Amino acid sequence: MTQLDEFGEIARLFRPLTRGAAGAFDLRDDAAVVPQRPGYDLVVTKDAIVEGVHYLAGETPELVGRRLARVNLSDLAAKGAEPFAAFLAVAWPKDFGDADRAGFAAGLGADLREAGVSLMGGDTVSTPGPLTASLTALGWVPEGRMVRRAGARPGDRLIVSGHIGDGWLGLLAARGEIADPEGRLAARYRLPTPRLDLRAAVLEHATAAADVSDGLIADAGHIAEASGVGLILDLARVPLSSPARTWLAAQPDRAAALAALASGGDDYEIVATSAVAVPGFTVVGEVVEGRGLEARLDGQVIDPGAGGWRHG
Repeated sequence: MTQLDEFGEIARLFRPLTRGAAGAFDLRDDAAVVPQRPGYDLVVTKDAIVEGVHYLAGETPELVGRRLARVNLSDLAAKGAEPFAAFLAVAWPKDFGDADRAGFAAGLGADLREAGVSLMGGDTVSTPGPLTASLTALGWVPEGRMVRRAGARPGDRLIVSGHIGDGWLGLLAARGEIADPEGRLAARYRLPTPRLDLRAAVLEHATAAADVSDGLIADAGHIAEASGVGLILDLARVPLSSPARTWLAAQPDRAAALAALASGGDDYEIVATSAVAVPGFTVVGEVVEGRGLEARLDGQVIDPGAGGWRHG
């Protein structure tokens, strides 16, 4: 098969992902038009992924496309935003052939379609380096109601969705560094689930929120910093999956192991603060006067180390 030029590739691989959105102009123009929605604000977020940095080298192109969609949709979920549209930029490695590119587009398209997102535009280039892709995701929230990192108040509960630590353990499992008999942990790392199911609850009840991409400790710390408050995180209350509990039981230092689970990142759950209990969330601490996050276990202050992923 003759490799398509950029415009032919866009027409074949990415035009179907517009889902007929009028402002995308079938990806035939240099720009798109985003329609207004009276009474709503447009929320914009952007995440990039690089092979060997944000996912393991050698993953299938379909999985990479799906992961790109999901990490961006996770940010919208944490803001209480309804996903709407996306813009893609992707740099293809020289050895990334037609079938690979089609697989990437299929994976990306499947998850965008499930979330009701139309691809509105973007760019494709080539690179001598690893596959690098970035998605700009757009979503709607009622005017003035986007849930920011700032907004936590003393007296609020610190809450988190789902299970924490599976993303980090999943990376270790995918590398073959820990046992994962059923493959559940590796699957959680490779294809996280953005918590769009909790978007409405976040919008209604959260005073502040962030997605847990850098680690619970780091992302809760971002809320504390932005809000100008203190957070007390009780490591004993952090919700763990059955595989994570099995791993924890085998560790000689429970405090260090819990801190590692709460620091590892890639969970793509939602950490938030709220004045009330919220269905789908576990209370893991409280908001207090002061500054910064303090992790505790059995009443003792725990040093979590670096506390999460640091961006280069």
